[in-house]
Amino acid sequence: MIKICNPVFIQLGLRLGTEKFVDYFHQFGLMKKTGIDLPGEASTIMHKEENMGPVELATVSFGQSFQITPVQLASTVSSIINGGLRVTPHLGVKVVNPEGELVEEFSYEPTERICSEDTSETMRQLLESVVTEGGGINAYIEGYEIGGKTATSQTLPRSDNKYISSFLGFAPASDPTILLLVIIRNPQGTYYGGTIAAPVAKEIFENILPYLDK
Repeated sequence: MIKICNPVFIQLGLRLGTEKFVDYFHQFGLMKKTGIDLPGEASTIMHKEENMGPVELATVSFGQSFQITPVQLASTVSSIINGGLRVTPHLGVKVVNPEGELVEEFSYEPTERICSEDTSETMRQLLESVVTEGGGINAYIEGYEIGGKTATSQTLPRSDNKYISSFLGFAPASDPTILLLVIIRNPQGTYYGGTIAAPVAKEIFENILPYLDK
């Protein structure tokens, strides 16, 4: 059984240090907008480096006390698992006329490299194991390669005991073609992402994957 351990992430963050940790945020493109072809994209909300003490670094290390948009999250994860090249999300793929004939097909080039191909492959393998034998097992579908990560974030003020539960998954894990993100805000009762968001992702995958023929 593979489990996520926040204290381990805290130790990693402290070993990296604030400067290196913030450098990685920039390297992954998290400190700028994705450039999606829609108006009104929001920016990341992150601590200023000079204001990050041990507590801020610890909480950021396991994914809390900063904010990125769902589009930013999907774009960054896509870039990490596609071989390491940063991609800009777009809405259009092609234009066809009423008869279904191709009028124009769009192509978009990846931009800078954010991680190595080896790192990308390692991440795909690790995230697949999360679904096959870890906290994302509720998204597992026999016969398909699915990678993913659960998340359960507490919102401020913490005294309200409100959460955001989510699951981000992709398939096929060895050669990703599709990525989805399920977010459940303020769930009632059980609030763990692996328990309530992963099953929703599984249902969506069950409807999509047969069409991929992979």
